[in-house]
Amino acid sequence: MTGGALPWRPLLVPLAGLAVWEAMSHIGGVSNQILPPPEAVAHRLWDGFTTGGLSVDLAASLMRAGFGFALGATSGVAFGLMLGLSRWAGRLLGPLFLGYRQVALFAWVPLLSMWFGGGETGKIAFIALAAMAPAAVNTWRGTRALSRDYVELGAVLMFQPLDTIRLIALPGALPAILTGLRGALIAAWLATVGAELFLDVAPGLGGRMNEGRETFQLDLVLGSILLLGVVGLAFGRLAVFAETLLLRKRTA
Repeated sequence: MTGGALPWRPLLVPLAGLAVWEAMSHIGGVSNQILPPPEAVAHRLWDGFTTGGLSVDLAASLMRAGFGFALGATSGVAFGLMLGLSRWAGRLLGPLFLGYRQVALFAWVPLLSMWFGGGETGKIAFIALAAMAPAAVNTWRGTRALSRDYVELGAVLMFQPLDTIRLIALPGALPAILTGLRGALIAAWLATVGAELFLDVAPGLGGRMNEGRETFQLDLVLGSILLLGVVGLAFGRLAVFAETLLLRKRTA
């Protein structure tokens, strides 16, 4: 097999699934109300974007994900640095944080909705909570893995805490931090959909899916799911590209 065929391998399973979907919707004896054909879903997506409604929903979801990711990733990296650099913080807060991670994310929805409401503030708080955990965990691990010689050297040179973070912790733990940020980005996108599905109705892809469910428009539901998957894949590729670029600059 030639090397040029390798890039197509990841597409084989989705294309096979699309072919099975097409066959079942036409000759499988399944009603189009239960399983609309791919062309109907594609037409619904095209119509949604050309009329402007779906583009508004996508923009609203992306904006929520961006705000939540920024808040969650920033707080997660800061918290992870504190746990990794301070032995007292690691001993006192580390077990609490590990216990928090055992609670399912959606179990926090009732509490967050009572604290922040079900509007935009509550949605962004939920997304930030989802993004915070992977950023904090990976930053904590990366910081703890630093050679103690560097930390002791900083103490000998009488580095201030910010200097220790800027000159020792961040460069040394950068690969782990970037891995955590990549996980935080994906978690933020997944939480965005959950927030839109389970909190108050507002513009967004989750709200569009709720609309399709309540009106039994399966083409709208499936189209929204496909769009969510495409955006999630794009986020993953973007995160890998940014991670590779930053690590390359670090080693240059």
